[in-house]
Formats: sequence, C-alpha cells, structure tokens
Amino acid sequence: MKKKILTIQGSDLKKMNIQTDTSFFLGLEAQKRNYDIYYYEPKNLSFENGKVKAKSFKVKFINDQRKPIKVIKRVNLNLLKSNLLLIRNEPPFNQQYINTTFILEHISKSIKIVNEPKSLREVPEKLFSIRLAKYMPPTLISEDLEEIKRFFIKYKKVVIKPIDSYSGNDVMLLINFNKTKIKKLIKRYNHLMFQKFIPQISKGDKRVFIINDKIKGAISRLPKSGSILSNMSKGASAKKIKLSKQETKISRIVANELKKKNIYFAGIDFIKGKLIGDINVTSPTGLKTYFDLTGINLAKYFFDNIK
Repeated sequence: MKKKILTIQGSDLKKMNIQTDTSFFLGLEAQKRNYDIYYYEPKNLSFENGKVKAKSFKVKFINDQRKPIKVIKRVNLNLLKSNLLLIRNEPPFNQQYINTTFILEHISKSIKIVNEPKSLREVPEKLFSIRLAKYMPPTLISEDLEEIKRFFIKYKKVVIKPIDSYSGNDVMLLINFNKTKIKKLIKRYNHLMFQKFIPQISKGDKRVFIINDKIKGAISRLPKSGSILSNMSKGASAKKIKLSKQETKISRIVANELKKKNIYFAGIDFIKGKLIGDINVTSPTGLKTYFDLTGINLAKYFFDNIK
C-alpha cells in the first residue's frame, strides 16, 4: 500500500514532551494509518514561483521515552505532496504566524489543512471570545490606564492576560492596580485582557475538547500550590471530570460558532462554569492526558472524521 504524507507545522521538535504532547500523540495514530510524517517549523516555510515548500524533517515517532523521535532525513518538501497538513505550532499569534496562514492558504484548496489557515486568522484565541462575553467573568480588553484602573477599583482582584501570549506566560493576578507593571505589559504586548479573578481556580479548571463540531471529552487541570495557572506546562496536574449542564450548553454554543468558521479541532476552558476567554485553535492540547486518564483515544476520532 502506498504511503500517505502527513505534514506537521510545529514548534521546536527538540522541546517536544512526548508524555503530554498532542502533536506526538496524533502522529503515533497517523503512523498506524500508513502515514509518513514530515515536520517543519514556521520559519522554514516558503513560497517560490507558485510552490509552497518547507525545509522539513522526515521523522518517525516511537512510543519510547528513551528515544521517541527518529529523524530519517531532511528534505525541502513541496507541500502539495501532503495528503494532510496539521498546523500545530504554539502561539503567539504574531505576524510570523499570520504570514504562514497566508502562505498556506495558497494551497488550502488542493490539500486538507487542519485547522484551515483562513479560519485561524479569523479566530484569534482571546479576541474571538468577545462574541461570547455573556458566558465569561467580567472582562476588559484595553490599553487605556484609566479604564483599567476603574476595572480594578470595581473588581479588586484581577487576572491579566496578554492577548498574543500562550501557555500562561505573563499571566498574573494583581490584588491592586499596579501602574508600573501594567505599563510594562502594555509596552510589550499592546492590548491586554483583564478578568475578574475566580478563586475556584484553586480547585482546577476544565479543558473541553471540541472535534468535528462535537464535544468529545474534558479534563480538569489543577494548578500547583501557590499558582493560579492551570497549564500543564506550568506544573498543573490533571484528573477526570464531568461537565455541568451549563458547561455543556455553553460548549455546544462555542462548537456551533467554531463550525461557522470551519474550525475542526479546538479546546475551551471553564472555571466554575464560566468560559475564561481562551478559544484554543492554534495548537489545542490535552488529548494524550485525556487518554492516560480515561483510556479513550480521541486521536482515532480525529482521523476517522477528517473529510
């Protein structure tokens, strides 16, 4: 049987944590389905005389902690040879990221790309949640220090999130308006998201997996002691969880919104029934952790339902 080609646009291959990495987990399933895997970083993507190419590693993923990734060769791959391309690099949602979506859009009618490049541009992870504000805690997106100060006066404890950052980087809890810290963040990131602090984060958030417009599962992630960050990369631990009726209802609403934008795979997060504003579409994580906790392999569903 002729091999198929799966190409992954991802982040630094050397930093991949195979114990939790969803790209690695999807790659293992792809190999079972007769795919060869090629892997490249956004900086290695190019357009030349009508062709979209990427300097890629042909790799084999091995479910072995000692040597999980075997690099077979380096090739300058014409991406039109791909049967499926997964955009899996981590944010930030910066100009380089946007550039790659425009380049890949050139071939998006010829090969299947998940998530679609145009869709990714139209669903910036934190800004897309503006249309879902009624399901969120009180939220402000601003650079205006007077507006921000009034928000702090009203809500006291406030979580600050850079719009373009990821994995909990530079997310912080302030119990008072701190002009110096906030000005530094604005200088670095421009617009920031401010949200009323929900203390129940100490009991964990809920990460919901949406694949092919369906709610396919959820896990709870508990921050390590002294932290408000539920990111696994920041030391959080995971456990099995069930969604409440309200969380299920909101998840379906979000799934329908994402369907309109042709988003195939996403992750959304709740704290105490409130959607906390991150619509993860660039590189949703958690499938390996969900499998470890439940024995349910959502990578199979992922590939079974790609049209």
